[in-house]
Amino acid sequence: MIGIIDCNSFYASCEQVFRPDLRGKPVVVLSNNDGCVIAANKEAKALAHIPMFEPVFKIKDQLIKNNVTFFSSNYTLYGEMSNRVMRILKEFSPIVEIYSIDEAFIDLSGLDHIDLEDYGHEIKKKIMRYTGLPVGVGIAPTKVLAKLANRRSKKEISNNHVYVINSEEKRIDTLHWAKIKDVWGIGKKHTTRLQEIGKHSAYDFTQLPLSWVRKNMTVVGERTWRELRGESCLSLEVMPKPKKAIGTAKSFGKKLTSIELIEEACSYYINEVSEVLRSQNSCAKYLQVFLQTNYHSNNDKQYHNSITVTLETPTNNTFILNTEGKKALHRIFKSGYRYKKVGVCLSGIVPENYVQTNLFHQTSEKKGLMEVFDKINQKFGKSTLSPALLNKSKIKEWELVKEQRSPRYTTQWEDILKIQ
Repeated sequence: MIGIIDCNSFYASCEQVFRPDLRGKPVVVLSNNDGCVIAANKEAKALAHIPMFEPVFKIKDQLIKNNVTFFSSNYTLYGEMSNRVMRILKEFSPIVEIYSIDEAFIDLSGLDHIDLEDYGHEIKKKIMRYTGLPVGVGIAPTKVLAKLANRRSKKEISNNHVYVINSEEKRIDTLHWAKIKDVWGIGKKHTTRLQEIGKHSAYDFTQLPLSWVRKNMTVVGERTWRELRGESCLSLEVMPKPKKAIGTAKSFGKKLTSIELIEEACSYYINEVSEVLRSQNSCAKYLQVFLQTNYHSNNDKQYHNSITVTLETPTNNTFILNTEGKKALHRIFKSGYRYKKVGVCLSGIVPENYVQTNLFHQTSEKKGLMEVFDKINQKFGKSTLSPALLNKSKIKEWELVKEQRSPRYTTQWEDILKIQ
C-alpha cells in the first residue's frame, strides 16, 4: 500500500500557525512583488469574488472590505515548515518520496497487520500536534489510486480527511466518483479527447481497451490505466534526481537604471543558485545571465538580452561564478533603459566528482573554502557570509516588494516568537 499526505492550503496554513488569531478567517498569500493571489485558505476560497491569480491592485478593495488578511510570500518559512512535515513522515515509513513542497508519498507495504485508516489518523494527528498544519491522507494500492484517495479525503469530512482504498468495492466506487479531469497523469488534451468519446469518469477510462490507450495515450496513459485498475507501475523515488539546470529570476521592487544595483541583484541570485548546486554535489559548465525591461509598460523603451558564458572548468564556486556573471552582465547592459528584471541560470551540470580539470586547477582549496562558507551560513542564517559585491545595506533598493511578509519565525533568531 502507498500513502500520500497533502498539506491543506499550505502557504496560508503556514501563516496561520503563527497567527492563531486568524484561524477560521480568510487568508491569502501573494506572489513575488505582491503581484497576485497565489494561495488561499478555504474561508478565502468561499469568497467567489476573490479569484485566484487575480492582480492584487484589482481586488485590494474587496480584500479589505471582506476582512481578508493578505501576506507577501515567505518562501523561507514555507520551506522550513515543509522540512518539518517530511521529517515527521519518515517516522512512519522509511521510504518517503517528496513530491512537492506540501505533498509526499510514503511506502506502507508490510503493514497488513494494522488498521491503515487508524494509521492515517495517527499521521494526521502527529503532524498537527508538531507543526500545527492540517493535512489530508489518502492510502491505496497504487500511486494514482492514492492520489484519488487523497482527493476524496478532502471531501470525506465525516472521516476527518483520511480515506483508504483497501477493497475492490472502494476502488470501483472511487473510480465512479472521480471525474476524468481529476485523474493524476491525464492532462487537458487527453481529458478533452476522452470526453469527446463519452468517457467522463475514471471508471469509464479503465473500461477502454488497453490497445486504444496504448495507441492514443502512449506509455504514460497505459501506466495510468493499469494503476487505476490496481496494478502498481510507478515506484517511489526516494532519491531526487539532480537538476539539469538551476536558475532564478525575480523582478525588482522598482525599475533600475544603475548597473551597480543590478550587479548586486545578479550577485545575490548567483549566490542562491550556487548553493543549490553544491547541495546536490554538482558543478556547472555554463552560466547564463539575462536582463530585461518591463515589457508591459507602454511608457518605457524596451530592451532585453542574454548571454551564456562557457566556464573554463565546471564549478560550483560562488566567487568564480560571480566574477564571470559580472563580466557577462556588463556585456549586455545598455544605459538609458529602466530595467525590471535580471536572472541567472546554470546548466551543463555534471557530478562534482566527474569534473575534468586542468593541470593548474586547485580543487581542494576552493572546495574547502566553499564548505566553510556553507557551514557558517547554515549555522548563523542565510547570507551571513556573502560576496563583497553584495552590499546588504542597499538590498532594499532592488529587492522584491514584500510589504506584508510575515517574520521568518523558524530560521531567523530575531524573528522567533517572544512569549510575554
